[in-house]
Parts: sequence; C-alpha cells; structure tokens
Amino acid sequence: MINRRKFLAQSLTGASGLALSTSAFSNIIIPQQNKKLGVALVGLGYYSTDVLAPALQQTEHCELRGIVTGTPAKAEQWKKQYNIPDKNIYNYETIGQVANNSDIDVIYVVLPPSMHAEYSIRAAQAGKHVWCEKPMAMTVEECQNMIDACNKNKVKLSIGYRLQHEPNTQQIIAFTKNQAYGKVQNVEAAAGYRDNRTDHWKQKKEMGGGAMYDMGVYPLNAARYSTQMEPIAVTARASTDRPEIYHEVEETMEFDLEFPGGVKAQCMTTFGKSVNRLMVNCSDGWYKLEPFQGYSGIKGETSDGKILNERIPNQQAKQMDDDALAIINNKAVLVPGEEGLKDIRVVEAVYRSVAQKDKVAIS
Repeated sequence: MINRRKFLAQSLTGASGLALSTSAFSNIIIPQQNKKLGVALVGLGYYSTDVLAPALQQTEHCELRGIVTGTPAKAEQWKKQYNIPDKNIYNYETIGQVANNSDIDVIYVVLPPSMHAEYSIRAAQAGKHVWCEKPMAMTVEECQNMIDACNKNKVKLSIGYRLQHEPNTQQIIAFTKNQAYGKVQNVEAAAGYRDNRTDHWKQKKEMGGGAMYDMGVYPLNAARYSTQMEPIAVTARASTDRPEIYHEVEETMEFDLEFPGGVKAQCMTTFGKSVNRLMVNCSDGWYKLEPFQGYSGIKGETSDGKILNERIPNQQAKQMDDDALAIINNKAVLVPGEEGLKDIRVVEAVYRSVAQKDKVAIS
C-alpha cells in the first residue's frame, strides 16, 4: 500500500513535464489517502478474542493484520477466522521479526501486567507503534523504560484507557475543567466484579494479579481525570473474604486519595462483588456516572437534571481509531505512556500504605 510520502513524490514526478505556475500548482487538489494501519495483537486471551478482535472489524482507520501467540491451535483458529496470512503470525520468540513486516504498523500488547514492559519494548525496538493495555506495567521504572524505548525508536506509545475516549466520560472531564458545577470537593469511585476463578493470572502476584492492578486503575484513573489533579497522599487497606482463592494477592483494596487544596477521593476496587460508580461532588452541584466503566455503555446524570447517555457503537473501536488517527496525522495520542506511569506511581504508594498500615506521601 502506497504511503503518503511516496504518493506525493509520484504525483509531483508525473507533473514535472508540465509548466505550471505557482498559482496553478496551488490549485491542484491531491486526494487524501484512505490508509488503514495494520494491528497485531499480542496475547489471545479473553480481551483480545472477545473484545478487541471484534472491535477491529468496526474500526475505520486500523484493522487486524497479525497475531502473536504461544499456542499453535489459537494461531490456526485465528488464521482461518480472520484470514491472517502465515507471514503475519508470530510467537513470543519470533516477535522481533515483525520489524521486517510492512503489513504491521502497531503492536497491541494484551498480556498480563508482568509482561507489558518486555513486549512493549520489543515492539518499539522493531520500529512499531505500541498500544499497551492497562495497567501500563508493574513499576514506575518499567513504565519509564517503555516510554524511553518508544522515544528512542521514534514510535508512539498509547495506553488502553478506553474511557478517556468515551463521550460521557469526556463530558464530566469538561465539567471539571470549566467548573460548570463549581470546584470539585470530593470524589467517590468504585469498580469491581465477582471473580470466582482459582487459577488465573489475576490471582498470581508474580504476574501482576490482585484487584488493585486489574480493576483498581479504573477508580484511580477516574479520581485523577475527574479532579484534573494529581494525588499527594494515600491511605490504603487490603482485604480478602476468600483466602482460598486470593492468598497471594488482595481480593479488595480500599484507598483514600488526598489532592491539593483538601480535595479527597474515596476509592474501592474488588474481585468480590459488582460495583461500578463514579460520583463527583462540587461546590455548586454534582455529576455522576453509573456505570462509569461498563463495556455496554456509560450512563450518568447531574444535579440540575442533565442526562449523560451518549452512545457510541463500540468503545474499543473508538479508542483504537483515535490512536490510529494520531499516528496517521502525527499528532499526540490522547493517553500517552506518561499517563499510565502516573497511575502506577500511585499504585506503588497504595501498596506501601498497606505494608506500613499508614498514610504515605506520593512522590
């Protein structure tokens, strides 16, 4: 597929024999290229299989062209289902060979958190743009290494916070920015579901399991984007009601964030029950989303009766199209690596607070 630079070069070469004046040349209209970026999914678990791959069938600016998997049976199934050529199918050892594949523009890392840094960095070193699922990584150091690798290799890095692409969420962010209901005073945010699995990475500490790393970034990120501030301290409490399942990691994490100016956020995340709510109380009213992070749609309302219920066909498709357009147009991505790093800085502080059984500063 011809890229824009080659297209322009060929267009100008074809016109080189014409004696065009500057004014005549300025009236030439060069048609816009309708290029789609090729995406390769790394890791073919539930989110890739049931969510991202179907969403990529609805995108306008990117499409599924490759996969990376360690399971040959999955590779064969995806090959047939999505008509993926053999040359675009990789395993975890051969992923570096994607550097020589012009079909693939973006590597989307959809693996347990403990593997995010390694494969994001390998993708960047292959010269491919990187989309990485949340949480960004296990530590601030890993996050910074990912950012540095992408900068060094001149590729874009975007973290999969789909809600920041979602219109109702963007509306409450706008409310905060323009102080439509006065200054934010406090926030309540909770996200969780009941997970009864007993042998999944989400129950394994080494792989990045635990409620805080998985669902915890939803209320944490929500507290940050709904206040438009960075927390300066946190007090956290970890617990479990099912130690036979959650013996390595917490089943539930409650964490209270303190922001500049006395603003506070009471947050909770859990694998023990279904919770899905964001409430923002301000000096002159309030606004809330409930559910605030559901795949099937975000709903909300305000203290003066506004209904927040704008629908989009697919949240993940919107996220990927936004990120693809940022690459195509060489613009800043909406959710860069620096945003993911800010959340992991707080996550590290949450665990320090649990260990010390006290409030800790976030630096």
